[in-house]
Parts: sequence; C-alpha cells; structure tokens
Amino acid sequence: MPFVEEERKILLEVKGIGPVIIQRFEEIGIHSLQELSEYEAENIADLVAGMLRTSCWKNSPQSKKAINAAIDLAQKTI
Repeated sequence: MPFVEEERKILLEVKGIGPVIIQRFEEIGIHSLQELSEYEAENIADLVAGMLRTSCWKNSPQSKKAINAAIDLAQKTI
C-alpha cells in the first residue's frame, strides 16, 4: 500500500525528496510517515542498496541527507 496522497505531498516538500525516493521507501515496505519515523537513515540506505544491488544509496551523502530530512519530517509530523 503506497503513502496516502497527503503524506506524499508533505514528503515532496522536503529538499532532495522526489517521487523515486518515495517509491524506494514503498518498495522496502515503508508506507506511512509513522513507519518512516521509526527508521534510521543508515537502515533505509542499506535496505535500498540491497534491493537495487548497488552501493550508491549507502555511499551517497546526498541520499543520506535526503533520507534524514524525510525521517526528521516524519518524526515531527506524527
């Protein structure tokens, strides 16, 4: 089940978060701000990197910064 439209819009307001990052969250089983708030950026980066079989999410400072911003927003929103 994907993020509800309201939460998707909130996430898209975060610098560095676009539709593909939200899609990646959903592909690893994160479907709400509540669920996102319970993760750490390192865990998400590891899960996505493993799913994609690439290290770019684990090694990219930009991706971790965006993931952290999304988690921070989720924690403040819930």
